[in-house]
Amino acid sequence: MEHVSITESESAPISGIKVLDRSVLILQAVAGSPRTLAQLCEDTGLPRATTHRLASALEMHDFLSRDEDGRWLIGPGLAALTASQGDALIKAATPIMEDLMEQIGESMQLYRIAGTSRICVAAVSPASGLQNTVPVGTRLSLSAGSAARVFAAFSPAETRKRLNADEHFAAEDLDKVRSQGWAASFSEREAGLASVSVPVFNQAGVVVAALSVSGPDARFPRTAGEEWGPLLVAAATQLRL
Repeated sequence: MEHVSITESESAPISGIKVLDRSVLILQAVAGSPRTLAQLCEDTGLPRATTHRLASALEMHDFLSRDEDGRWLIGPGLAALTASQGDALIKAATPIMEDLMEQIGESMQLYRIAGTSRICVAAVSPASGLQNTVPVGTRLSLSAGSAARVFAAFSPAETRKRLNADEHFAAEDLDKVRSQGWAASFSEREAGLASVSVPVFNQAGVVVAALSVSGPDARFPRTAGEEWGPLLVAAATQLRL
């Protein structure tokens, strides 16, 4: 598909707030396909320094992210803003999460990165019994827990750097997560809580979410990752929209 350039002189409506209009130009340019800084400058007609400054600011808010080649692409923050309204990923994930909940017998969550934390954008829990309930909209740490390990292991290098992933997790631990495709944690983020998480990728191969199962540590087998990891990986593959 041919990428369409949108410059300031021929852009969508101008609000009169220059920094906002230019930020929207950058988002529109990236929406079509991942763009290098040079391509963003060409697409928008903005100076290189201005483009880099605004794109970096948008990345800080997770409206943009970068792939392994350093190209800018739409980040998960935009989708997180509309989590309560629902989107394609959440709609696709909900029945899959319900099926996993029935198979495993524990609560399921779907997380996205939002700023320097992760936000629960979808959740299902068993109707009865002791469970770990995470309300939609809950923000949790990216420094501990299996979902945090997944984001640290699979996010683009720039995102990992911004989240200080190397300070929170050992390199060999993240290598292991990438090798096996899932992460498990026991009383790591919160005493008495255990979880197993896997990455959810988009069609470009960029991680956009983490799919998790969680519950009481005492009830989770220490082989939970080996037992449930493949189930979650298979489910996440179905969500590659």
